[in-house]
Amino acid sequence: MTSTAPAATLTVEKVGGRIGAVVSGVRLGGDLPEPVVAAIRAAILEHKVVFFRGQHHLDADSHEAFGRLLGEPVAHPTVPSVDGKYAFGVDNDHGGRANQWHSDVTFVPAYPAFSILRAEVVPPYGGNTLWGNTAAAYAELPDALKLLADNLRAEHTNDYDYAEARPEARAGELEQHRKVFTSTKFRTDHPVVRVHPETGERTLVLGSFVKRLVGLRGPDSRAIIGVLQSHVERPENTVRWQWRSGDVAVWDNRATQHYGVDDSGDHARTLRRVTIDGDVPVGVDGRRSVLLEPTSVPEPTYGIASGASTDGKVAEEDISVPA
Repeated sequence: MTSTAPAATLTVEKVGGRIGAVVSGVRLGGDLPEPVVAAIRAAILEHKVVFFRGQHHLDADSHEAFGRLLGEPVAHPTVPSVDGKYAFGVDNDHGGRANQWHSDVTFVPAYPAFSILRAEVVPPYGGNTLWGNTAAAYAELPDALKLLADNLRAEHTNDYDYAEARPEARAGELEQHRKVFTSTKFRTDHPVVRVHPETGERTLVLGSFVKRLVGLRGPDSRAIIGVLQSHVERPENTVRWQWRSGDVAVWDNRATQHYGVDDSGDHARTLRRVTIDGDVPVGVDGRRSVLLEPTSVPEPTYGIASGASTDGKVAEEDISVPA
């Protein structure tokens, strides 16, 4: 079925004061008119995460086709897809209990710009997802903390102590993390504050993949990370979504963190995620993110590798860094 609905038929209703909106009046797929795609993209950039109800018609192919309207899909760097292409499985019984605040795949330089998550099976209770607005978190910092954050860089990695971070994790999750998630170990140096390439906002680049702040002792690093991260997690900067089957959430991964709440017991919870290739972050000082390990992002089994521009050189002069 081809959608011919004009962008004017879309409605966007905020669900949180600083983040989140429900978009109605559109049937998602790869055949949306350009004005509709532009309106959806504008809503994502403004509200950071947007939700679509009742998209039961989507399957793996149409999910991917819709994603292509926002950019180039990319596979996860280490975890095999569930469809042999781009679909990342978020399943309770396969390590999908991601109850840690994070932005997707920040352990590579050009981590995804957008993530599109589609709910297939939803538990009878629990299993909500929270999102935090990292632009709002930065904006509310006192000037002294902004100055500090602007000058910090952090090392992100997928090789962290999963058992320590999630002491309640099941044995199967620990084994998957060791054998699959860290099958290639990544380390990337990011600015703690990046300049958003589309909105010009400054956003905090933190979350559970951060190992340390560069140049600081462990106790100082942990303390400062905790202070900055606490602003992302403030209730005023977050939105909580109660999933229904057929729901789709699309978020700006460059301006959010999210947290999947693990409170649905042994009930099935099955979602599918497609991520859209991002750009190498640029800090306030114009320095780009740098891949530290391995020497390059390995080619995936399908599609392109995310994060090709990893030279760490000062940004080109035409990149505007707002004051």
